[in-house]
Amino acid sequence: MGISFGLSVAQAQTVAPSPTWTAEVKALGALGVADNGDVLFIGSDARLHRLSSNGQQQWTFALGDTGRAQPVITPQGNVLAVAYDDTLYSISSDGQKLWSVRLGGGDLYASPALRSDGSIIVASTKGIVYALNAQGQPLWNIDIGAAIFSSPVVAQDGSIYFGTQGNAFVALTAQGRLKWSYRTGSTIFGSPALDAAGNIYFGSGNKNIYSLTPQGQLRWTRRTGSFVNASPIVTASGLVVVGSYDGNVYALTTEGKDAWVYLAGAPIAAPAAELSGNEVVVGDLSGTLHAIGKGGKALWTLKTGERIDLSVNVSASGTLYFATASGNLSALEGQPPLADGPWTHVRNVAAGYGRALTPIEAQAISALKRPAAQRALALAALPQTDANVPVGQAAAAQTTAAQPAPADLSTAAQISSQPPSPNKAAAAQAAPATVQPATPAPDPAALARRAAQQARSDQGQIVLPLDSVLGALGAKVAVQTPRSVTLTLGQATTGKINPQKTNTEKTTLPLRWSEVGGQRTAWLALADLPRLRRGGVAGVGRYNADAKTYTLLFGDQRALVLDLDFAALLSLKPPKEYPDVIDKKFN
Repeated sequence: MGISFGLSVAQAQTVAPSPTWTAEVKALGALGVADNGDVLFIGSDARLHRLSSNGQQQWTFALGDTGRAQPVITPQGNVLAVAYDDTLYSISSDGQKLWSVRLGGGDLYASPALRSDGSIIVASTKGIVYALNAQGQPLWNIDIGAAIFSSPVVAQDGSIYFGTQGNAFVALTAQGRLKWSYRTGSTIFGSPALDAAGNIYFGSGNKNIYSLTPQGQLRWTRRTGSFVNASPIVTASGLVVVGSYDGNVYALTTEGKDAWVYLAGAPIAAPAAELSGNEVVVGDLSGTLHAIGKGGKALWTLKTGERIDLSVNVSASGTLYFATASGNLSALEGQPPLADGPWTHVRNVAAGYGRALTPIEAQAISALKRPAAQRALALAALPQTDANVPVGQAAAAQTTAAQPAPADLSTAAQISSQPPSPNKAAAAQAAPATVQPATPAPDPAALARRAAQQARSDQGQIVLPLDSVLGALGAKVAVQTPRSVTLTLGQATTGKINPQKTNTEKTTLPLRWSEVGGQRTAWLALADLPRLRRGGVAGVGRYNADAKTYTLLFGDQRALVLDLDFAALLSLKPPKEYPDVIDKKFN
């Protein structure tokens, strides 16, 4: 397994996040994510893989064939997987086989559904639906008479829903009896989604999006320009979101009215996923990952160059995973987790249950995601509206506001509980306002020294604190997001720079985040600073190894001087002529 860092990034409304890591792991099937952030999938090597959140392989388990279904992680931490060898596997959290059952009813393409009592629903391409208990023992089965590629979902009342290749959408009772069937006139590949009232949503090869009642009655249809193989989701705000092969993502109210239509520009087969910041993320068949905000506004796009036909999935701590057609798996850290809503992921939750949650389960999963959701909300609220406030001053103001000076609470309570005397009140009204001395402007040289003192290494790059280095440059923020900062530089007074162009150019740089002193701090990579422009002149970074000094220049003007010891920060060592261990790869 090889791991590379970074993919090509395209700009939309904001800068797309860069993958923290990309692993060549032959990912073929849909992604399941455990509570601790580990990601599981079936590879083209016919093995079930488990990777840690930093891309390290924990274990693999040999299956009898490949498969595309999403593994299910049970509340106990075990993994349920199905493959094209007609077999359902139960595997422990450390990769050991617990049991397996060969069902003999055709390939198992659809993801299994895990019911609240631990029993499992599995559907086959021969049209047989099976129910097994938590130990893999059969409970019942029913022959539908048409192939099933649509992954079953389980409603709050135990009803089981799925589509078929026989042009019908089917409902079964919890006991495995036919409840009702609705004819669509074309095949149904996608898995259905449920809203809070139990209404059902799915797409069909006849280009329509459907909504049915729990009793199987048609509520509405919405026509698209091509077939709808993707599975819908239902967002926290009650929008039904699904992509079509016509290249659009449709957001409809639960009553069937258009809320917005987003033009992706390429066919969409992957289900979308909603993150807790109300953004919807979906991939298309051209290899572009789209983040869509409120009203269908593009937030960012990330081009991978490879087909994406599987849903993204996100850990409770906010690591977003996606796979491309070549089998590469990528991770974007620092994202919001999945939103709390009726059905915000194709299998409702990251672990892949495929059913409506009980209230207790919903509360527990929400609590697990809350720290990452609150962090994302806090980052989104960082100062970004006042383009005339230098970053250093904005950060200082935010810190001051967030951390009031400590006080003796007992004394303060006694004072506040006593009404002011009339004499004191009159004196306060008559007294002239006290003029506070102006806060001195930050010293760029002092901020540069502080930036150099706080410099550190992060993933092989030297990084500097955002507020210090941009304050030293006299930068002004145009836009700041959790992932990037767009800024302009201050007036240039010397050098071969056209002053008429000063402050007209904006540069967007990616941000990094880490905990420092118990607070989350934004950092810039030193290597990104030469991307800045001032007065039409691009930056140039130069390092003097003897003087251990880094200088950022615009033309012949020195904009920033930092005392940095590259060798000490990066722990540079000469490479060995031969490695200690030679790895062999087996395909």
